Amino acid sequence: MLASIEQNLNEQINVEFYSAYLYLAMGSYFESEGLRGFANWMRSQFEEEVAHAMKLYHYIVDRGGTVTLTAIAAPPTKWESPVSIFLQAYEHEKEVTQSINKIVDLTIKESDHATHHFLQWFIGEQIEEESSANTIYQQLVLSGTDKAALFFLDRELGQRTAGQT
Repeated sequence: MLASIEQNLNEQINVEFYSAYLYLAMGSYFESEGLRGFANWMRSQFEEEVAHAMKLYHYIVDRGGTVTLTAIAAPPTKWESPVSIFLQAYEHEKEVTQSINKIVDLTIKESDHATHHFLQWFIGEQIEEESSANTIYQQLVLSGTDKAALFFLDRELGQRTAGQT
């Protein structure tokens, strides 16, 4: 594996672990607000992000590379509302997509067909990740200040398990 691709994959591991931290922090906010369904959704998202990081980890190892873990930035801990959280989650997922696309572009430039193939799963996953966060964001915007709508959405999100969007 080329050093530049290995470095970018290692950086992506950090992006995925940061995503996990971010969703865990968001879940903590929802717990403190009594929105346990939203918190459940965020914990499930946390687990997915850890799985994404480990998928990259195992790929690097399988290709004979070296995994290099770096410090994970602290996520925010305060938000204005559920709407602001899901807007941030949606924007964050778009950034993750850009990060993966950057690595895909590099694999094309360097003719690394194996890594290019491997990353196709992540491309599909990011479509799902963006859509899921945006859908909930849009539902929250539509519900406005309707507490009943928030209650029902909280119940719906409480049904999610890891690996489900």
